[in-house]
Amino acid sequence: MPKRPAKSIPANKLGEPHAQLRDKDGKLLGGIVFKDNEWVLGLDGRIAGTSHSAAHVLAILKRAAALLRSEGREVDLVFSATLRAAAHQEAADQGLGFEAFQDRLAAEMQARDKAPD
Repeated sequence: MPKRPAKSIPANKLGEPHAQLRDKDGKLLGGIVFKDNEWVLGLDGRIAGTSHSAAHVLAILKRAAALLRSEGREVDLVFSATLRAAAHQEAADQGLGFEAFQDRLAAEMQARDKAPD
């Protein structure tokens, strides 16, 4: 059975874009939009998750960029001042700088990966 072409989603349904992760050819690898009072993280053309935490989704997208770079891939990550400010404020509200927030989240993710099933 032949594949149907994917239906494009009208721009007004996507949400307000705040971050884009692109490869050296400009292909979109991931991004963050704000929709219905939630941050929506997309990776590889799929919704990877939603959160009320700007810090959480930005940290995950920055981690994805770092992992790709560690594999030798050239990627460019750009994000809005609004997303950055919200993420940094959330970290500050927890008594952390954003770098420390990212480190804590990465450690939590690694611990979950190593936990027995």
